[in-house]
Amino acid sequence: MERKPRMIAVVGTNASGKSGLGIALAKHFGGEVISADSRQVYKGLDLGSGKVTEEEMQGVRHHLLDVCEPGQFFSMADFQRLSYEAADDIIARGKTPFIVGGTGLYVDSVCDGYLLSDIEPDLKYRRELEKLETEALFAMLLKADPDTGIDPRNRNRVMRALEKMHDGDIRTDTKAPRYDVLRLGVTWDRETLCRRIDERLEKRMDEGMLSEVQRLIDSGVTRDFLYRLGLEYRYIMQYLLGEIPQKEVMLDELAKAIKRFAKRQMTWFRRDKSIIWLDMQADPFGQAKAEIEKFLQA
Repeated sequence: MERKPRMIAVVGTNASGKSGLGIALAKHFGGEVISADSRQVYKGLDLGSGKVTEEEMQGVRHHLLDVCEPGQFFSMADFQRLSYEAADDIIARGKTPFIVGGTGLYVDSVCDGYLLSDIEPDLKYRRELEKLETEALFAMLLKADPDTGIDPRNRNRVMRALEKMHDGDIRTDTKAPRYDVLRLGVTWDRETLCRRIDERLEKRMDEGMLSEVQRLIDSGVTRDFLYRLGLEYRYIMQYLLGEIPQKEVMLDELAKAIKRFAKRQMTWFRRDKSIIWLDMQADPFGQAKAEIEKFLQA
C-alpha cells in the first residue's frame, strides 16, 4: 500500500519553545511551517498570541498566520481546510510540512483527519446555551440523546453536541487521516515552565502588549470578541476598560490564567500516546533531528 505524504507535528504548551524549535527543524530539513494557533490566524493579534516575527522565522515560510480579520468567524473546519491546502502545496513542491502550535484540537483536526461539517454555528443559540449551568445543559443533551457517552462535566463538549443537533449536524465523529505524521512534544517541568511563562509575559508587556490591545479596541474590535479570545486579550481589555482597576492585579491574574491554560494543554497532549516527548534539558534539537531522519527515511 502506498504510504501517505509525511508531516511533522511539533506541539507543546505556552512558553515551551515549540515555535523556535519548529522553525529550527523546518529550516534544517528544508520544510515550511503551518501555524496551529487559534488566535494567530487573526491580523493584528501579534504580541498577545505569541506570533513569530519575520526575523524569528529565519527565512522559513509560514502558513495560517494573518488569514482573517479580528471579529470574523473562523472555525476549526476553516483551519483544517486551509491547512490541507497549505500542506498539499508544500508537499507538491517537494518539501515537508511542519505543523507547529499549541491548539491541540486544531493540530488533531489535521493530523487525525477529522471529518467535519462546514455548517456555521447559530451564534444566537450558543449565547442562550452559555447562560445555563453545565448540569442543565447535560440534562438537555440527555433528553435529546439518552445514549450519549459525553462526560456530563465537560461543558464544552456538551454544548458542542447540543449545537450540532440544533444545526442539523448529527454525524458521528469520524476520521480519515491524509498524512503520515510524526508527533514531537515540547514541555518542561512545572517550576521551569511557570518561570518561562512569567518571563515571557514580562517581555511582551515591555514590547507593547497593552498598546496592541488598545489599538484593537480603538479600531472597533468588540469587547465580546476580545473576551472570547481569552488570556492576554481578555485580561488586558478588562484592565483598559477599568474592570480590573490595578495593573499589578491584572498581571498577577493573567499569569495564573496562562499557567492554568498550560496545564490544560498538557492534559490534552498527554492523551496522545504517539507523541515523542523531547528532553528540553538535554539536546531537544538533536533528539528531534534523529527522530525526523528515521521517520523520513522509513
